[in-house]
Amino acid sequence: MSASQNSPFVAGQRVHLTGIKGVGMTALALCLQDLGLIVSGSDVADEYVTQDILRQRGIVPQVDFSDAVFQSPLDLLIYTGAHGGLHNPQVVTAQKLGLPVMSQAQAVGALMVGKLGISVCGVGGKTSTSAMIATILDYAGFKPSYCIGVGKVLNLQFPGRLDSGRHFVAEADEYLVSPGADLTPRFMHQKPSVIVCTNVAHDHPDAYPDLNATKTVFANFFASLPQDGLLVLNGNSGPLRQIKLGSQSTLWYGLSSPHNDWWVANNFVGEGKQMVQINSRQSETYQFTLSVPGRFNALNALAAFIVSRYLGLKPSTILEALQLFRGSLRRFEKVGEWGSVLLYDDYAHHPSQIFATLQAARQWLPLYKIVVVFQPHTYSRTKILLNQFAKSFTYADQVIITDIYASAREKPDPTISGAALAAAVAQHHPATVYVPQPELPQYLKAHLKDHDALFTMGAGDIYQLHQALKHA
Repeated sequence: MSASQNSPFVAGQRVHLTGIKGVGMTALALCLQDLGLIVSGSDVADEYVTQDILRQRGIVPQVDFSDAVFQSPLDLLIYTGAHGGLHNPQVVTAQKLGLPVMSQAQAVGALMVGKLGISVCGVGGKTSTSAMIATILDYAGFKPSYCIGVGKVLNLQFPGRLDSGRHFVAEADEYLVSPGADLTPRFMHQKPSVIVCTNVAHDHPDAYPDLNATKTVFANFFASLPQDGLLVLNGNSGPLRQIKLGSQSTLWYGLSSPHNDWWVANNFVGEGKQMVQINSRQSETYQFTLSVPGRFNALNALAAFIVSRYLGLKPSTILEALQLFRGSLRRFEKVGEWGSVLLYDDYAHHPSQIFATLQAARQWLPLYKIVVVFQPHTYSRTKILLNQFAKSFTYADQVIITDIYASAREKPDPTISGAALAAAVAQHHPATVYVPQPELPQYLKAHLKDHDALFTMGAGDIYQLHQALKHA
């Protein structure tokens, strides 16, 4: 593989990724390796879902952010917004040494240059939709490049790849490049030809004070799209509908026909699959099956279908690829069984994601009792969205709230806790308890019963509970 003419990357460069275990950074590292760069990295000692992939690719991260990394020659350092961002000690030292420094967001944007970029943004669904689009293009033999922030896409060997095809699929995150230092939304460094937006909702309250601020950020990203570009937008997202759009071509999709160009006309579940029918205003109708659950995945598949049609693929090829799609790690992932208890894990960490995932669980597993263990992610999100979280567990039979997983980018807030969230949820869902995280394995061992389905949820390390439960 070779980079575009204006690329900052050159085969043989020695590049170090500070915070390499993060899913976005790992995907980027794989792309850079494919480009012929020599990749090293550093991170904390904590276990991450990316460790096996890094190990497979021969990358062994340095377990701290010390200056030891500079003992070997380096040509470039790339940082993430976590672990201090621009204030990380390695980043500070690199700048003092005059070493080129760039953010993960800038690096992904640079890789997109010279290719037909497809950016997938939104609060919920961007990982799965990106994975579906990349899977379709790969199935069609288009040799796409992609950078997807997930531990693994089951249909693809790795979550990041740079290949010879003209398409580049990337998750597009609205969060800040470096909190407190560079407040640019990360997706503003991408210059795509197609933007998909799955949903707009208030998230990241440490960056955006309210929904209006969030809508402004997305509006700015949409406005950056070239006039000959395409917007593919979820018409069932009320806040997304409220955003004033430019003159670019726009296709709306959703769960119903009013005001949408494409919609999911029908979907029902049977024998571990969902059957989906999609219709268009041009009286087109297609039917296919999905092996991943939930109306949200039917919508994700529809968005992927629309993009793939725009890129010139035949409907039959698109539908074949979607029917083969098996999902991604930490996205309604069945991780095993514990006796007769089914074990699932999901990344849901926003109230809308929790509600949709549990709704899908109820439909997918009608004969099982749904037990959810939720690990809140960040003090700021838990505090600001407390009332929304409290009402998001409707479809669970039992709710267990554990301790807040604090982000490296924020300080502890004693005014909010897992126990406080549990008390708020209990006002709407009486079968709710708070259990400290170290006590979860023993608690579950004592309380789980035959034909329970256990769902761990959260953006932190709650996925590790399944292994701990098996050894409890």
